[in-house]
Amino acid sequence: MGAPSDDLDLIGRRTAQRACVVGALIDHGGFVGARALHGILESHGARVGLNTVYRTLAALVDAGRADVVRDRGGERLFRHRPFPEHRHYLLCRVCGLSVPVDARAVESWAEEVAETSGFAEVEHTVELTGRCPRCRTGGQG
Repeated sequence: MGAPSDDLDLIGRRTAQRACVVGALIDHGGFVGARALHGILESHGARVGLNTVYRTLAALVDAGRADVVRDRGGERLFRHRPFPEHRHYLLCRVCGLSVPVDARAVESWAEEVAETSGFAEVEHTVELTGRCPRCRTGGQG
């Protein structure tokens, strides 16, 4: 489970534990909660504390290298972002499938609101959830 060195440079101290967390997040590929990621690390024999997982994920979000959404229960789920620009996703409430969506209209709207209000450094969160085609036709959820 290797982590790109630029990700590690962006989030502060370089440690083997942080590298494991970043590598596991990248390897997972989809959205995952901190506790689940910690479980994955433990199953691979990595000795990384749960607090380190939480701190590393928070640092990745702050550095713009992870996207975060909330599941139905409110748990924060994280996904590695290989590029600095953020993306929006449609997340299946049943199986957790995430699909990036074209959000140019949302981005334009946010920029317009910021400009007309005189605010700077405006951030936004848009969460789209539903049931994917497989779960919808399979009668799950």
